[in-house]
Amino acid sequence: MKTRITDLFGIEHPIIQGGMHYVGFAELAAAVSNAGGLGTITGLTQPSAAKLADEIARCHDLTDKPFAVNLTFLPSLSTPDYPAYVKAIIDGGVKIVETAGRNPQQVLPALHDAGIKVIHKCTSVRHSLKAQSIGCDAVSVDGFECGGHPGEDDIPNFILLPRAADELEIPFVASGGMADGRSLVGALAMGAEGINMGTRFIATREAPVHENVKQALIAATELDTRLVMRPLRNTERVLVNAATERLLEKEKKLGGEIKFEDILDEVAGGVYPKVMQDGDMDAGVWSCGMVAGLIHDVPSCQELIDRIMSEANAIVRERLGGMTVSA
Repeated sequence: MKTRITDLFGIEHPIIQGGMHYVGFAELAAAVSNAGGLGTITGLTQPSAAKLADEIARCHDLTDKPFAVNLTFLPSLSTPDYPAYVKAIIDGGVKIVETAGRNPQQVLPALHDAGIKVIHKCTSVRHSLKAQSIGCDAVSVDGFECGGHPGEDDIPNFILLPRAADELEIPFVASGGMADGRSLVGALAMGAEGINMGTRFIATREAPVHENVKQALIAATELDTRLVMRPLRNTERVLVNAATERLLEKEKKLGGEIKFEDILDEVAGGVYPKVMQDGDMDAGVWSCGMVAGLIHDVPSCQELIDRIMSEANAIVRERLGGMTVSA
């Protein structure tokens, strides 16, 4: 399938694996890229720029296909050494960067001078237009369904994607609720040039996470996510668990007086290795999209991407093709 996104990134299929904390390691990124999609290493999962350089080199050893590095700009207790991370990306020969969080304008000159394409994650049309205006090459439009940070506007993809198509000139992909061939065809119909999947790729054989995490996704339905940190205007969609319930109770009790420090036990950076690597499912809150309701198995990345493309082609050729009426 050929779209503006496949052309821009030099990939076979318009399917991107988004950056995910303590999930986006070299083995998953390489598996996605080897299957024809675009795999992504999560930059800030690595504790230093030197460690990121090592992870990039490891990914190059596993694939000769294009892959991306995610660099997220979010509020944190200690600011990462972003210039050093950017240097590691450039020196490592990475040609695609996925940025997320705050405005990435500070890193665009260095990335573009190195010939790197930048796709920025956005949760609104106005943010997408801003990304376009500062020179981003593409955007990932994240609907309210998405895991992680859906923004504060609460606009689902059935509205957000056509609105983005109406306004944007640069290509964009759909993120949030993407899982299968139906997702891909629907996204393309609404103007996107491909899809970005996060949660769905956690439930693959190559995802380097504990089996408990994968089984939790299979067991979950579309009703099993919650929105946390809304009072802090840092909303995150997470899978419901004991930590989620504790956090929501704190929010209810403290109301507008709540501070980030009040919820450190549930959201601090140390939570993710406990969940993703140790399999302690109640250690803290962890990002999960409503798409969990569409996850029923743990295929390889190759099997998943092949299935998505086969389903998409069949939908276009058979279902939609059979609905056309001759004039």
